[in-house]
Formats: sequence, structure tokens, C-alpha cells
Amino acid sequence: MNKIPESIRKELAALAAKPENEIDLSDIPATTGKDWQGTVRGKFYKPIKQQLTVRVDADVIEWLKGQGRGYQSRLNEILRAAMLKNIQSR
Repeated sequence: MNKIPESIRKELAALAAKPENEIDLSDIPATTGKDWQGTVRGKFYKPIKQQLTVRVDADVIEWLKGQGRGYQSRLNEILRAAMLKNIQSR
């Protein structure tokens, strides 16, 4: 069940098809590095989770679990940080 009205879907599709050089950005103020201080990458992005089976050393799992609830989320955060660091170093 799609709750977005057809008229809005058509408008969004037309905007998505428009080349970036045809988009008027004159009413958007320029940003500086100061504007971005304290921001968090991916705060509102919720990636699709994929369930999998993986073998992790028992001492690593115990260390993660020893920090309290949410060990799987912490593991994901550690892996994401390593991934981003690797991407930035390329």
C-alpha cells in the first residue's frame, strides 16, 4: 500500500530525472567547515541488515558482551569504523 499521492510521486520522479546542473541552488547558503562540526555520518541512515553466520574468537565475543547489552551493535560499529578508515586511506 503506497500512501504517497500520485501527483507527488510524479513530481519526485521528475526531480530525480533532472540533471544536477539544471537545479537552481541560488537560494541555498554556502556552508563552511564550522557548519559541519559535531555532525555524525549516517545518523539518519538506516542500512538494511543482513543476517549471517560468522565465526568470531571466543575472547572477542566475551569482551564485547562484557561491555553490556548490544554487543552485536558494538561489533557492527567497530566493523563500520574499520571500513570507513580503510575507504578514507585509499
